[in-house]
Amino acid sequence: MSELEERFLILAPTGRDAALTASLLAKAGLRCEVLGTLSELCQSYERDGAAALMIAEEVFAQQSSRPLTELLARQSAWSDLPILIFTSTARIDGARPTAGQLLAQLGNVTFLDRPLRPVTMLSAAQSALRARLRQYAAREEIKAQHRAVRERDQFLAMLGHELRNPLSAITMALNLDRDGSGSKYKEIMRRQLSHLGRLVDDLLDVSRVTSGKIVLRKERVDLGMLVQRCMASMGPAFAQHRTQLQLAEPSHWIAGDHVRLEQVVNNLLQNAIKYTPAGGRILVSLDAEDDDVVLRVRDSGVGIAEDMLGRVFDLFTQAESSLDRAKGGMGIGLTLVRTLVELHGGHVKVASAGLNQGTLFTVRVPRLLERPSSVTQENTAKIVTRRHDLVLIEDNDDSRELLGLLLSEHGHRVRAAADGLAGVQLALDAQPDVMLVDIGLPGLDGYGVARRVREAYGSAPYLVALTGYGQPEDRRRALEAGFDEHLTKPVDMKVLHGLLGNVSKRRASQLSSAG
Repeated sequence: MSELEERFLILAPTGRDAALTASLLAKAGLRCEVLGTLSELCQSYERDGAAALMIAEEVFAQQSSRPLTELLARQSAWSDLPILIFTSTARIDGARPTAGQLLAQLGNVTFLDRPLRPVTMLSAAQSALRARLRQYAAREEIKAQHRAVRERDQFLAMLGHELRNPLSAITMALNLDRDGSGSKYKEIMRRQLSHLGRLVDDLLDVSRVTSGKIVLRKERVDLGMLVQRCMASMGPAFAQHRTQLQLAEPSHWIAGDHVRLEQVVNNLLQNAIKYTPAGGRILVSLDAEDDDVVLRVRDSGVGIAEDMLGRVFDLFTQAESSLDRAKGGMGIGLTLVRTLVELHGGHVKVASAGLNQGTLFTVRVPRLLERPSSVTQENTAKIVTRRHDLVLIEDNDDSRELLGLLLSEHGHRVRAAADGLAGVQLALDAQPDVMLVDIGLPGLDGYGVARRVREAYGSAPYLVALTGYGQPEDRRRALEAGFDEHLTKPVDMKVLHGLLGNVSKRRASQLSSAG
């Protein structure tokens, strides 16, 4: 509520009465303005707003009340403007009926009979101000609701666009690849499915951001190697740009969650690619400065207008919001970047000289001053996976069939069931060494399956939850039910094969210890 909206507009036939009223209000710390006619009063209110109108009753005998009645008839739904009318000390023909008619038509009118004690007038004014403040608060709440609905509708429109594009490409590729032999079409489908997976991950992550549920799994990470890996994975996307990586030294060690750090780096790289025209330059550098590792991603692209610089990290914000959305994106990535960097104890900032002047993102995170002597998760040594006897429990027919085929192609023996009870019986009969179990199963859910299998076999077999539920509490609940691992759908086959490789190593270690 502005200062002008907190003022009282005063209208009295004589300057003396108006000045006296204004003086009393001013001494009480209340703002006011004296007007000469009802038309002027209404114009001032419509221009700047007010807390209440204070009008001497005699005015209605001398001036038409039409400007006021028309003004109040145009009030917004949230507004019920208080009007304080000072009654006459002497009878004026027609005054009371005019004011009475106003009261009957408009409703929120209070009569203050004269002679009027100052304390009574101030009490009435303060009461009107409090009521008006509540109305203005309601107005702001309505505005916020409308803004939220508008932002929601804009976001849903963007989401529909972003989802339909890859779905359209997949549909066309399937129609063209009628005989199933087109590797070109399969690569298109693989690429578009990967894009869909990233969209879903971003949506889930932004939900965790807004609810404060992102939890880091920190370990020693070589940020230099991680950046190189992210850039290598985007090789085709970089093909149309002049891309350069500068490392001050080979390794830059930090304590962090390597999955979340990859998310930070990938989002910054994708942002640079998205907003840099073909032939433009993208420079990525990594330096050690004081106690920090500093990642800089600079591009020669479209740049950011000055009025947008302070908003680029806000949720659902993009520098462009036109129907031409060829660049894609939902305005989520940079919000995640800022949150994840801050969770690592760092900060991120953006700089741009303006439109078509390129952009520089700078990320600072605390570095480990002592280099680790042991091999970390960055070790990419090949894991030899032995063949496993697997039980797969999945109620979606297509997912069950396809995952079973993929696992069989890698030499695993796969038995499958479509519901929890059948899956438990299959596990009791087959005694597998690994079970892949969906959570949302008919009859007996995945948690129930895990509990029954643990009751029967103890720590074997190795239980993996495959589920679309990916919140931290979902993982916690899965582990409490007896699962060894929790993977979210769609399952990354590299991750799954790596997990099966770790099971092989664990079994080999157990056999070696037993020997």
